[in-house]
Amino acid sequence: MRARLASLILAASILATGVAASASLVDPSRLPGGVRSVASVEGIHEYALPNGLRVILFPDPSKQTTTVCVTYIVGSRHEAYGETGMAHLLEHLMFKGSANHPDIPGELTAHGCRPNGSTWFDRTNYFETFAATEENLSWALEMEADRMVNSFIAQKDLDSEMTVVRNEFESGENDPTAVLEERVFSTAYLWHNYGNSTIGCRADIENVPIERLQAFYRKWYQPDNAVLVIAGKFDAEKTLGLVQSSFGKIPRPQRSIERTYTAEPPQDGERTVTLRRVGDTQAVAVAYHVPAGSHPDFAAIEVLASILNEEPSGRLYKDLVETKKAVDVRATAYQLAEPGMLVASAEVRSDRPLEEARRSMLDAVEGVAEGGVTAAELARAQEGLLKDWEMAMLNSQRAAIGLSEWAAMGDWRLLFLHRDRLRAVTAEDVQRVARTYLVENNRTVGTFIPTEAPERAEVPPTTDVAAMVKDYRGGEEIVQGEEFDTSPEAIERQVIRRTLPSGLRLVMLPKKTRGGAVQANLNLRFGDESSLRGTARVAELTGSMLMRGTLKRTRQEIQDETDRLRARLFAGGGAGYAFANLQTTRENLAEAMGLAVEILREPAFPDSEFDTMKQERLLRLEEAKTDPGAKAFTALQRHLRPYPKDDVRYTPTPEESIVEVEAVTLQEAREFHGSFYGASDGSLVIVGDFDPGDVEPLAARILGDWKSPRPYARIQDPFEARPVIDERIETPDKESAVMAAGLRMELRDDDPDYPALALANFMTGGGFLNSRLATRIRQKDGLSYGVGSMLFASAFDRNAGFVTRAICAPQNAERLVAAFKEEIDRIVRAGFTDEEIAEAKSGYLQQRVVSRSQDREVAETLAGREEEERDLLWDAGVEERIRNLTGEEIHAAFKRHIDAGKISIVLAGDFARVGKAEMETE
Repeated sequence: MRARLASLILAASILATGVAASASLVDPSRLPGGVRSVASVEGIHEYALPNGLRVILFPDPSKQTTTVCVTYIVGSRHEAYGETGMAHLLEHLMFKGSANHPDIPGELTAHGCRPNGSTWFDRTNYFETFAATEENLSWALEMEADRMVNSFIAQKDLDSEMTVVRNEFESGENDPTAVLEERVFSTAYLWHNYGNSTIGCRADIENVPIERLQAFYRKWYQPDNAVLVIAGKFDAEKTLGLVQSSFGKIPRPQRSIERTYTAEPPQDGERTVTLRRVGDTQAVAVAYHVPAGSHPDFAAIEVLASILNEEPSGRLYKDLVETKKAVDVRATAYQLAEPGMLVASAEVRSDRPLEEARRSMLDAVEGVAEGGVTAAELARAQEGLLKDWEMAMLNSQRAAIGLSEWAAMGDWRLLFLHRDRLRAVTAEDVQRVARTYLVENNRTVGTFIPTEAPERAEVPPTTDVAAMVKDYRGGEEIVQGEEFDTSPEAIERQVIRRTLPSGLRLVMLPKKTRGGAVQANLNLRFGDESSLRGTARVAELTGSMLMRGTLKRTRQEIQDETDRLRARLFAGGGAGYAFANLQTTRENLAEAMGLAVEILREPAFPDSEFDTMKQERLLRLEEAKTDPGAKAFTALQRHLRPYPKDDVRYTPTPEESIVEVEAVTLQEAREFHGSFYGASDGSLVIVGDFDPGDVEPLAARILGDWKSPRPYARIQDPFEARPVIDERIETPDKESAVMAAGLRMELRDDDPDYPALALANFMTGGGFLNSRLATRIRQKDGLSYGVGSMLFASAFDRNAGFVTRAICAPQNAERLVAAFKEEIDRIVRAGFTDEEIAEAKSGYLQQRVVSRSQDREVAETLAGREEEERDLLWDAGVEERIRNLTGEEIHAAFKRHIDAGKISIVLAGDFARVGKAEMETE
């Protein structure tokens, strides 16, 4: 990873001084005003200033140097869109001077310091080591306090330093193996900022506005977001006094720091990335998501990385280097504040097979899960890691930096906790973490393939749109339509109805429309309950074949013809019906209607298209087998409307449909079409800009002689009382659950209660986010993104339905059900308020006006009324009754027909995973 400090790898290798532990390094009575002692572990002591600054003192009187390290808890993890690299860029500008220290590099040199700064995912730090004198320490603390809040962060400094940082970026781009690791990280992290390199994006580095950089500085560079570590030789009491006099005068800021909350979801399959650049050696890298550095598992993960990484005993070295498959290998466990990565990589000579190295590396890494590790490997790794602790105390500068790394992970005391965990790691622990995290679905693999002349697609920069459209005038203005009265009475005055020789009803609504648009809906009805028995799947597949070729045109030729005619055309069918919906223009209507009828009358049923169509249908059915929505509504429908399996009203499961679809033959589809399709019953509805005098003879010519071989008789759907069910269906590995709820009612749409129930449903689960269910379940409780209800009522059978749908997280499913029932009970008890009713009447009636303003919806309504042997005056009557409804009538109708205790509920989701998570939490 770019700009990685070598010291980060050794951050865990710090051993506390042998100074005896005490409650406080300084007598509490002698602490400067407001300073309080926080913690003390093995000779390291933490204090806190009133402004929020954390101070860690690490005394080592054997040294003649002192190190001051200021760490800000801000790194690339905290950068927003357009800010990548900002934390690192700011690190550079912090050396450009502050109000009272305008020449920081000069002062660092004058005091004989060994200074630096670094930026990482979780933090940015600044440190200097100098001769241990009180004068040097006082200067260092004053300088760090001043640049904490008074740094220039000026445009002139950004202008010069940006090119320096860009050069650093470019130098990193010269190292393909480092770039490969960046690509692996960005592929493994889809959402979390750990997927962004600390160096940032070139465009962000070059273009970040100074105002944005200044705002970033003012937000994060404050005492309550900083940790000050002082290590080496110093007088503790005097030092705390100096800290208080320098940093203590900085007030605690008024702003609050938002914690980062983006969590990378579990990876759900291997990801791969390939890098092609000029280079001399190949490389392969593999990465696995692992827990945060503070997690108890990380000690075993670090031991595992050491077992893989050691030379010459490490598994990667033995399996790849000693066998000549690679020339260099490494494994690193990234110990971060939030879940990090374990990365293994190998460099391979250009004359060696890269795939062989990849396979061997995966075998070595993932083989630990199966075969475990030996006692010798465990001991060697633990001894090496713990030795680093002991050796690290030879360098107080490294100690100070290391303490700040652990503080950035959450608390410096993790340093000791992690050491204790390392000591306690067993071989079983190492194998367990390997089995848990080093798995294929958690794996991201990157390969670098050297390429002499890499091909790149240079995308042009964003265009100046304002300049592009400045003088644009366009073409001819589209012809406007007439002002149209959408009331049912006005529409009826313009409707023309005829009957074609075949028996088909022709309904025409001529009017001037924008651009001469016309909507035509052809609906055919055929067969009866007896003749259609056992044909459901054959009928569906027959309808799906209509658009795939006719006796005159191929599927592509149909598409080409609709494009030429500026038409949108779709045809389909099922058991007892077929349809063609057409949208075109006045001048193309005749040809487009001819094409639509050709598709319905003369399908070719090509063999190749039939097999393709079946595979598509089977794919959708396979998906439905695990889809919570499909599972829930299929189960509810099967319960509320039970019919024999060969009845066309039967609701099959996806598994049953798969068997039936696979069994249907092309010959059966052809025979179904020949045995049922015809225009003896149904309607042709045309709405828009056309001449009825031209359309009527055209319709008679192309449809008038097309008789249905099987007569049509509507299949009845009588009411049947059904018991209440409360069912749970498991759908593993699905993030969202679905609730399907409903009941049947003995009601028809001409029942006196229907208008009241229609408006009550609108208030219960209709409208836009302001229904009773949406207000309670989405707006108030926040349980569901989508929740609503529907009322179904027939013009023929006294068999209505009230159905509710909602989605939610599986862990919230029972709360969702409880809230749903409570709201239904509340309506039954108290009804709706006068204000709700007034708003609902206005909204409901205006929605119907909007619907009649759309030609497509007007055509659908006219077709429905034709089948019901009604006209739009029936709609006018329903709307008038809704206008006159009282609250008492609505409440009474709701109570008569809807009861929460009689509503069947089906929930589908991954409830087993929720239960397992709850058990683990307990």
